[in-house]
Amino acid sequence: MTTVTTRPESAFAAFRRRFVRQRLAVVMAGVIAVMVLVALLAPWITPLDPNAQALLDRLAPPSTKHWLGADDLGRDVASRLIIATRATIWAGLLATCVSLLIGLPFGLLAGYLRGWADTVLSRAADALMAIPPLLFAMAIVAVVGRGVTNAMIAIGVVTAPRFFRVARGVALVIREETYIEAARSIGCPTGRIVRTHVLPNMMSPLIVQISVTMGFAILFEASLSFLGLGVQPPDASWGSMLQRSTRFAGDAPWLVLLPGLAILLTVLAFNTVGDAVRDSVGRENRRLA
Repeated sequence: MTTVTTRPESAFAAFRRRFVRQRLAVVMAGVIAVMVLVALLAPWITPLDPNAQALLDRLAPPSTKHWLGADDLGRDVASRLIIATRATIWAGLLATCVSLLIGLPFGLLAGYLRGWADTVLSRAADALMAIPPLLFAMAIVAVVGRGVTNAMIAIGVVTAPRFFRVARGVALVIREETYIEAARSIGCPTGRIVRTHVLPNMMSPLIVQISVTMGFAILFEASLSFLGLGVQPPDASWGSMLQRSTRFAGDAPWLVLLPGLAILLTVLAFNTVGDAVRDSVGRENRRLA
């Protein structure tokens, strides 16, 4: 009698299997991939110069010349939407990276060392959490000047407590594991324990937080550009396009609809993928536990 042994499913294969079952999340992951590709290729795939004005085409409806119409200065809306994707993705990445680089190391420090370090850092994180992100970004821009880079750095600083809480919570759990105690008992340095044991085990929740933070950062960028504090003219941003088009909503409703849909779809995509990753990883963690 032949015994058939089945190879155990890896954690990544189990995660992938559960993730692809969520049809909407798979579609939204495709949307994110397309957005990133458009952002990378934006200068080469725009049908027209996004900043070229043609007043004779002012508020022109969608046509073969202007696929998605023209704005109040005759600029091609399709080209501006495409080039604005680059500013949007860059803003989201910048704010998320700043937030991660601040929140992760301090969260690891607070969660692993505990004691006074945890108390001080947790209170500082609570103080930052109490500050409205948009208000803080507006204050920073008022001091150092307008621009998407300054605004997104401010957003990254004020959202850093999100990563701090994730890193601290996971570090608090992992530091009590048996293999961590074994590593400490043989004299393994704290830095090496954190680098080789603690940090790799918190990658899954960090990936979830990165996805969610990207969505928030993109929404904040659009809000700041709508207020005139983000991307500055003549550069294109979905938020600034939306703000300028509100004056012509009656004559050219597509000018409002298109950037609004772009913001909605992108934020929804990142949040949906983040939720799907959280659900899939959460099930795997519960199974392993």
